[in-house]
Amino acid sequence: MTTPMIEARGVRKSFGNVEVLRGISMTVQHGEVACLIGPSGSGKSTFLRCINHLESHDAGELLVDGEFVGYRRKGNTLYELNERDVSRRRSEIGMVFQRFNLFAHLTALENVTLGPRYVHHLDDELAVDKARHLLRRVGLADKESAYPSQLSGGQQQRVAIARALAMEPKIMLFDEPTSALDPELVGEVLDVMKSLADEGMTMVVVTHEMGFAREVADTVYFLDEGNIAESGPPNELLGSPSTERLTQFLAKVL
Repeated sequence: MTTPMIEARGVRKSFGNVEVLRGISMTVQHGEVACLIGPSGSGKSTFLRCINHLESHDAGELLVDGEFVGYRRKGNTLYELNERDVSRRRSEIGMVFQRFNLFAHLTALENVTLGPRYVHHLDDELAVDKARHLLRRVGLADKESAYPSQLSGGQQQRVAIARALAMEPKIMLFDEPTSALDPELVGEVLDVMKSLADEGMTMVVVTHEMGFAREVADTVYFLDEGNIAESGPPNELLGSPSTERLTQFLAKVL
């Protein structure tokens, strides 16, 4: 593949007078796993949300599989797409949040079938078959009739992963998917993510799990104050940081 799955060129984003992203540039190829690490407020989650246009960036370019997600180019100018076109492109990008975001009044099975039925207009029977397959894939075949309140945090997050996969995304974005979990539940979610990486899913993961980053990532990016302060292969970057700022950060999280 010659076209990167994700290409960011000088992406900037401000909230009011606060510049959160100060020119982020990175390339993620098909099948690669990129992990974003860094202190709170460094811009990791904002950048992730810019990839699928949950946040619009102010400057720079951001393409997914060679296409702008929230914009179209006319001449040298970018114009924001209407919500319908944004939703169509966003449906190709799976997103898993910190807080699961499941519909409390729907069962695990119903949560997973929702997108294929209403966005892809998939036949109900096919949507259910797909959902059951995905729930088996994340180890929750016996929980299809359970409501979110009847599931542990780790189980809810695995349902959220199955729900994102049901849309057959090109890439998966994870925004600190284990940060809201009890420590003993973290492993079951990371195991599912590792299996996705093994299957060749392109992934961008905001995480504080350095062991996961070391084991699964192709490239780790250390963000600090809206910039990529350092990047490289995980063993190199986490084992021999070249900046004092990253050394200080790793001393606190390892």
